Amino acid sequence: MNQTEENQEELESIGEKTALVSIIGRPSAGKSTFLNTACGEKVSIVSSIPQTTRNAIRGIVNTSLGQIVFVDTPGLHISDKKMNLKLTKTASEQISDSDAILYIIDSTREHGEEEKFIANLAKPFSEKMVVAINKTEMPTSKKDESVKFVKETLPSIPDSRIILISAKEDQNVNEVLRELYALAPKAPQLYPEEYYTDQEVDFRIAEIIREQAINRLEQEIPHSIYVSIEDMKMVKENLLRVRAILYVERESQKGIVIGKGAAMIKTIRIESIKACRKIFPYRVDLDLQVKVDKNWRQKDAVLTRILK
Repeated sequence: MNQTEENQEELESIGEKTALVSIIGRPSAGKSTFLNTACGEKVSIVSSIPQTTRNAIRGIVNTSLGQIVFVDTPGLHISDKKMNLKLTKTASEQISDSDAILYIIDSTREHGEEEKFIANLAKPFSEKMVVAINKTEMPTSKKDESVKFVKETLPSIPDSRIILISAKEDQNVNEVLRELYALAPKAPQLYPEEYYTDQEVDFRIAEIIREQAINRLEQEIPHSIYVSIEDMKMVKENLLRVRAILYVERESQKGIVIGKGAAMIKTIRIESIKACRKIFPYRVDLDLQVKVDKNWRQKDAVLTRILK
């Protein structure tokens, strides 16, 4: 075999690599931002409000090195609330089932008990973990302290798999991908190359509506809402008609979401339509209403339906 044939065989071997990678970290560590940056498309909603990711969201990266299927898990934190316990269970199940783990740490925050909780949860899987220390572009970044924390709590992770990044500014994201590919097993692709997510259309639209709502509402409201797609129909070749309900927990919250003269719900609807236009190859006509589902976060039937 000549050198050219050897190089071609090596490239083909690399290209066969495929990995299911769980992204873990504290709420607001930048997991969703990393996912969107790596995929080059909007996959997961982004908000300054912690714990806006509720489901295991898949984003797909295809390069000459192979395919990485990312799963953006809900932010892990210590809590005994029913909904938060379900979120932690979702993330924990993903960790054990993954080929590799990307642990994202916010370098602007102190590494207290919550960070230690996540590090200890992930520690048994250190051999398949890459650590990305995020938000290093921020003036408040304490990246040296973050590196020290990783070395002390996860001592078996080599230096090459501890990477300083800025997901927002797309700094060293490719280096993270290379380390993940190094951990990836040889396997056929799970999805066609043109895919960047496997989310269903109704789920994506519901998440878009929720994102537009939580980024405009008062601090206590965002975690009290969920979105249900009631009806969805392609009425023309390039027009999808959607009827959705934005649920809140209390009657007083309903008035806040609707707003004076229905200004708030109108804004959420219009901005959701604009966001859909950037993602889908057809227009989306959205009928959006607000209803009350009292104390829904304590109802197993609702949690089972929206936390998949």
